[in-house]
Amino acid sequence: MINVHRTSSRAKSTFTWRTRETIHAYRDSWTKQVGSIQYFADYQRSIGNYLADIDGNVFLDMFMQISTLPLGYNHRSILSALSCAGNHRIMANRPALGLFPSLEWPCKLQDTLLQPCVAPKGLPCVFTTMCGACANEHAIQAAFIKYGERLRRGGSFTNEEKKSAPFNDPPGCPELSILSFEGGYHGRTFAALALTHHKYIMKVDIPSLPWPIAPFPRYSYPLCECEEQNKKEDAKCLQQVEQLIEQYDKSAPVAGIIVEAIQCEGGDRHASPDFFHCLQGIAKKKGIPLIIDEIQTGGGATGRMWAHEYFELATPPDIVTFSNKMQASGFYHSSEYIPLRPYRIFNTWMGDPTKILILEAVLQTIDTENLLTHVCHVGNYLLCQLNTLQQEFPQVISAVRGRGFIIAFDLACRNVKNKLLHQIRCKGIQLGDCGTRSIRLRPALIFGEYHADIFLDNLRCCLQELSES
Repeated sequence: MINVHRTSSRAKSTFTWRTRETIHAYRDSWTKQVGSIQYFADYQRSIGNYLADIDGNVFLDMFMQISTLPLGYNHRSILSALSCAGNHRIMANRPALGLFPSLEWPCKLQDTLLQPCVAPKGLPCVFTTMCGACANEHAIQAAFIKYGERLRRGGSFTNEEKKSAPFNDPPGCPELSILSFEGGYHGRTFAALALTHHKYIMKVDIPSLPWPIAPFPRYSYPLCECEEQNKKEDAKCLQQVEQLIEQYDKSAPVAGIIVEAIQCEGGDRHASPDFFHCLQGIAKKKGIPLIIDEIQTGGGATGRMWAHEYFELATPPDIVTFSNKMQASGFYHSSEYIPLRPYRIFNTWMGDPTKILILEAVLQTIDTENLLTHVCHVGNYLLCQLNTLQQEFPQVISAVRGRGFIIAFDLACRNVKNKLLHQIRCKGIQLGDCGTRSIRLRPALIFGEYHADIFLDNLRCCLQELSES
């Protein structure tokens, strides 16, 4: 097993030199932005909960590639699936799934994404896509198409629709909208970016769509002491949702509502089950599909396969999007969201069979090792210990919150947050941040109490240093 070690001053110096050298070597020929890179990883040496870098440093990784690795690094079940001779041709021949799927593709979907214990209850259909942003992009297309088909009552396109659509004009391209929420993050393709209201750096200089944006609840903590205040916050936000739907009905009717089960990038902001019940009630009353974005929260991250299971909604959401820990991407939906004609929602690949092979191994491991129960147990342990630290250092850490391994806490300001991230990385632990002043934890599903104690001991040292500075 690889053990976490503190990064020595010598290692930090080497790290800086080698990283700069590597970046400069590729700067002229590399087409991607390099300013966001924190360090270069060594994935040959990384294993389980531990991430190695190219300078020999090893980190307890509680961010897991933006919460995308369910079983950590180089897990034996995934490596076995990818090395299986029977799977080589699946990996070598990437089909255009909308035109030429392989014979085993329907069976693979039934054995993975459409398993009764995997698919969200009440949503028997799945559409696979390339990434999380694509999942949301195509999900809102499904909402728009459903809106048009309902108005058309199943009839054919009119000549006016056929002639105007290629030129982006109505009636072929009608003025419709999707309602989203402040602080939301749904991806960076064009329409998904229009639904994203997080960091300005994502949106400056990029034209967007004037769609309605409702406030998302901002709760006061601790929840048990602020129940009435937070109920009023729910009511205020829901009132705004209804008002916006009525307002846009005159110019660009709302054809769908998209909301994250937990606003992850926007600061790990939670809303109550009551909020989601009422939001679904509004959607039903208005005849608008409710799209729940589980890109970051699905796949067992909260201790259940889907975070919206905690809300115990009266009926299933109309659409649920997924990616990240599910490896594959796409959206679940009811049969009424299957377009009446082919090619309406389509792209070249429509998913990646290799990701289904990985997902198959992941789901088998979740089942055999009872990882959802494990996530609930260790997640509760982490939350309890973080609450203890919050009581010990109330001037530094606040608003501890989470479900399963979707955990976060706030610091006094952005500067303090950045100091803590630097301090704890120097102690050999990789964390993530979100919102303005929040730290987020996103460990793999195999993360245990042993690892939690390593993190907590180091976090206490950092909080002590910050409280004394």
